[in-house]
Amino acid sequence: MKEMIRQAQVMQRKMSDKQEELKQTIVEASSGGGMVTVKANCGQEVSEIIIEDSVMESGDKEMLQDLVLTATNEALKKSKEVMEKELSSITGGMSIPGMF
Repeated sequence: MKEMIRQAQVMQRKMSDKQEELKQTIVEASSGGGMVTVKANCGQEVSEIIIEDSVMESGDKEMLQDLVLTATNEALKKSKEVMEKELSSITGGMSIPGMF
């Protein structure tokens, strides 16, 4: 029983270390054919939003909002996928509720 507890503690530490490491990993997603690009880290934090000048010149506020929303959601989805993939390598593919 002690060995199982020790192994669980080691796995928990490895997962915590990997989560911190992944906060430095940046993913990006674009919408509108690259008119809006959003960069996010794998800690689910948006780090940068890039908007092409042409979008601003059009003055179409609703289109800009849609493009930003779409790119942001896609970037966060990608960051979650990277996090899940990396953490599953530690857990051996075992799904641990509440970890992802």
